[in-house]
Amino acid sequence: MLAMWSKARELAELTPPERNRWVDFLRAVSILAVVVGHWLMAGLYIDAAGELRRGDLLSISQWAHWLTWGFQVMPVFFLVGGYANQVSWAATTAKAGPDQAGVYRDWLASRVQRLITPTFPVLLLWAALALVMTQIGLPRAQIRMATEAALIPVWFLAVYLLVTAFTPIAHRLWARLGWGSVLLFVPLAMLTDWLTFTMKVPYVNFSNFLWVFLAIHQLGFAWRAGKFARPLFAWGWFVVSLAILVRITVFGFYPVSMVSAPGGFSNSLPPTLALLALGMMQVGLVLALEPLGRRMLKSVRIWTATVLMNGMIMTVFLWHLTAFVLVMTIDWLLLGGWGLGPVPGTGEWWITRPLWIAVYILALLPMIGIFARHERSFGPIRGGRTVPRLRAVLGVLAICAGLGATAGLTIASPEGVTGVRLWVIALPLVGAALMGFGPVYRPRQRPGAHEMG
Repeated sequence: MLAMWSKARELAELTPPERNRWVDFLRAVSILAVVVGHWLMAGLYIDAAGELRRGDLLSISQWAHWLTWGFQVMPVFFLVGGYANQVSWAATTAKAGPDQAGVYRDWLASRVQRLITPTFPVLLLWAALALVMTQIGLPRAQIRMATEAALIPVWFLAVYLLVTAFTPIAHRLWARLGWGSVLLFVPLAMLTDWLTFTMKVPYVNFSNFLWVFLAIHQLGFAWRAGKFARPLFAWGWFVVSLAILVRITVFGFYPVSMVSAPGGFSNSLPPTLALLALGMMQVGLVLALEPLGRRMLKSVRIWTATVLMNGMIMTVFLWHLTAFVLVMTIDWLLLGGWGLGPVPGTGEWWITRPLWIAVYILALLPMIGIFARHERSFGPIRGGRTVPRLRAVLGVLAICAGLGATAGLTIASPEGVTGVRLWVIALPLVGAALMGFGPVYRPRQRPGAHEMG
């Protein structure tokens, strides 16, 4: 870790003065909030009969639903993604000059590779674990619970890749419509909820994965264009969005919880208008705080920590629940469930949370040491050539379908010899092959690994 800190410090000192450090800070903080939120919400405990139970803080503590307004920060990541994707796309097209042939293919392949490279190790490891656990005769329900818990994060990547692929169109929409390109998606999200909850149209609600997050992604364009430069405007945006959120949740139809919780439908899987309102509120808040945050990030230590976190951000995100499952498995099998007596939500349970989070961090550190290199190095696209546009698009769709099925169905199969849904594992691999790269990469150090791209 000392070597990683030294490298991050070196990169931090090379940061150009025009860089918006608040973008990188928000990216790091949003992922850390998701990690801590997952570690808090998922609570295993031993009941009076001595059986291991899967507890859920949200099902036990109603007041904890309000915590999700702070821990459900995926909208912030899409805001940062909109800013970063526009920076990257504008720089790529400007560099290409008049000859734009193949620019989108190359740009998309590069973005997908940077996101999918760290994903393959955790996906393939859990496929192998599910296969081994099936062969040694562990109950398939337990195998499913473990793989489902560990691979929850991949749903986000499927959506983010789709939104990223939309960047050139989003760029043109912003250039032509400005704020109208944001407002375009709001009625689509409202219409989707009306069709879902009033007209009972099945499956249409999944389209809100696009409408909600495209609207937030588009706000990243507005941010880069300086539309939130005046703190008074950003604070006004925050207050109005908060009022709307309170009206439609506390005094309205939507649940207060912004993640899946017992006793109601989910505001996040798929997203609803309430999650869009939450995202709008969070956008106003973080951009109102930007002037203060940018002054804070002039501190070399804070900026170095931000650079370090951004250099391993996908590894932390993808492996944090694997660390959780590993700790719980070792505790249950080797230590007899030591420390798992408190029921989630009780005073004793809350007092022990800092200790457990420290244990999860210790379990995560070796995974960071082993797998973070996949974020700092990739091999070249095979043959150094671009692939046809249709093939690139099909590759992205296959990757997204595979990741979506991993999160929605899990890779564990209730039947069959292997105990693994092989087609779910195969889809991302086929998609990567279509795009010209695979799951194994020749490490090549990139000096600007922390840079926003």
